[in-house]
Amino acid sequence: MARDKKTIRENYLDLVPEKNPQYKYDVCSGKVTIFVENKGIFNRAAQLLMKKPKVSQIHLDEMGDFIWPHIDGKNTVYDIAMLVKKEFGDRAEPLYNRLVQYMRNLESYGFIRINRE
Repeated sequence: MARDKKTIRENYLDLVPEKNPQYKYDVCSGKVTIFVENKGIFNRAAQLLMKKPKVSQIHLDEMGDFIWPHIDGKNTVYDIAMLVKKEFGDRAEPLYNRLVQYMRNLESYGFIRINRE
């Protein structure tokens, strides 16, 4: 009997994240800044009327600064978790839950893509 694909749960730790090439980023002294271009009619109106910037800068936290360079399309989430554990030790706990949620947040904003093949 074949399983329905919806009933099979993916193990997020086995997935491979990669940076979305749509976004530019800069790493200066170990600090990561992601640049988000504010496009569209509403953003253009906000830029004209309320002096909103054309490009927003997203600054990652300390752990994000460490994780970002390891998102290379080769390392799995588990591989990255092991590197985070080695670097941050107990400060990273609860490691897996925290890292998976962080990756999901980056994915939901479109900063990364998760290879599910």
